[in-house]
Amino acid sequence: MTQGSDTHERSLAFGEQAIEQVKMHRVAASPRIYELWYSYVAGEHPALNRAIERLVQTRTGVTTQALEEIYDSHISPQRFTGRVDRVNTRLQNEMDTLADLVESMAQQASTYTGDLRRAATELSSDDAPEEYKSALSGLLALTSEMANVNQKLHTVMAESLTDPLTGLYNRKAFDSALTSAINKMHASGRPTALLVADVDHFKRFNDKWGHQTGDQVLKLVAQSIKQNIGSNDLAARYGGEEFTVILPGRTLQEARTIAEQIRTAVMTRELVKRSTGENLGRATLSIGIALLQPQDSAIVLFERADACLYAAKKAGRNRVICEGDPAVSTTGSRRGTAT
Repeated sequence: MTQGSDTHERSLAFGEQAIEQVKMHRVAASPRIYELWYSYVAGEHPALNRAIERLVQTRTGVTTQALEEIYDSHISPQRFTGRVDRVNTRLQNEMDTLADLVESMAQQASTYTGDLRRAATELSSDDAPEEYKSALSGLLALTSEMANVNQKLHTVMAESLTDPLTGLYNRKAFDSALTSAINKMHASGRPTALLVADVDHFKRFNDKWGHQTGDQVLKLVAQSIKQNIGSNDLAARYGGEEFTVILPGRTLQEARTIAEQIRTAVMTRELVKRSTGENLGRATLSIGIALLQPQDSAIVLFERADACLYAAKKAGRNRVICEGDPAVSTTGSRRGTAT
């Protein structure tokens, strides 16, 4: 029997079992309920199965309303996530195309301006026809204006993707770049690592010394990241005191080395209050790292790196934790209130 026929037979069996569940529990045979039971008997979503099994064990028993609630909690979000991923990919492609177009226009304008200036020099002699000089002068002015417009557009696009405090990329740019990096990794098979870092006890630090000092800490972290990553890596301020770095072509061990360099650079810098010269101590970072897997979406990869960051917080802060490290398996996957 071929693989295709095996799949066909298995899907028919799952369908029959789903219908049996509908009959047994005497619930509505709507498409949503059928899909729910099909997923249950196929074992596609362990969390969904656990929710249904808990429902079966309750005194109230299985009702259509209760199943609808489980469907909304466990199946609808997955569909929504898929749509979000598709939209993000489309937007990323459009942004990349626009950025390439602006860059190409700027290069062409620069080249064209140079050619015109050389031509103007050659025609600057007294015996050159005045109409040529006039036409060339007009072209130079028009080309210069076009170059200025392109430069302004390039500046506006850069500002829309940059965090004004740290000079790193912002959350919008990071989301687009991560989707792009994942697409390239899937096409090339090269490794890609994601680093997620968070300033330890930042709120306490900020509350004690003020927001200006807090901003100084964020700038210090950004500078330390910039100084320890390569030209192909992309660093962003993800939000608040949290930073991310996409490391294309980097193995997990290479990413760990970079993360340790960043952590050490931050930790060894003493902070001084500029207005008074007072020593404020040192800031530290907790860092989590995950390596992109072939089946990963951007959300899944980030969640794994985030879980490693949470593990670093739980293990005492001021450390780097990679997926696969023992500390990750002994902690939860959400940071909660850890800072």
